[in-house]
Amino acid sequence: MGEIKSTLELAMERTKKVAISEKEKEEIKQKEVLQKATSLFHRYREGHLSLNEILKQIEKMEKKTAATVKELLFSQWIDALSLDDDDERILKGIESLKQRNINEVKKQFHHLLSQYQREKEKIKEEVKVQFTEALRKDGIYGSAVEPKLEGGELWKIENEKLDLSYKAKLGEIKEQLRVL
Repeated sequence: MGEIKSTLELAMERTKKVAISEKEKEEIKQKEVLQKATSLFHRYREGHLSLNEILKQIEKMEKKTAATVKELLFSQWIDALSLDDDDERILKGIESLKQRNINEVKKQFHHLLSQYQREKEKIKEEVKVQFTEALRKDGIYGSAVEPKLEGGELWKIENEKLDLSYKAKLGEIKEQLRVL
């Protein structure tokens, strides 16, 4: 009697003859390295992994893979810098991977961040005054009236202008970090 084979067994028999080319092997390895770097990036950023643990994991890797992971992490951390957060954790990671002091760039980043936050608060107050005035003209006023700025068109326009002007400055800081 004939033997009944599973789909998996049939597939395995057919793939025995098919070999993976060197190019395909390299692509698979590159994807794995990218996934590893991305995983380390997210775990570190979210606080689930310390910088020392990342460095230990990188040390365990083969030299070429470790260098690639370091470059990918470095690039991802620089790209992740934003004006919405104080990214001290990311800056420490960059400094550690490059094994250089980046205090001057840190100062520039923190100065830019504080300027951005001050201007954003200033714009928020100006827009709030304009919204309150518009509501007052419509007969809506009093101590309980608190205008919602985030949904307003004026807030969106002013916020976009501010973001645009500061993102160029943030880009300059990122470029300084890339050439370290």
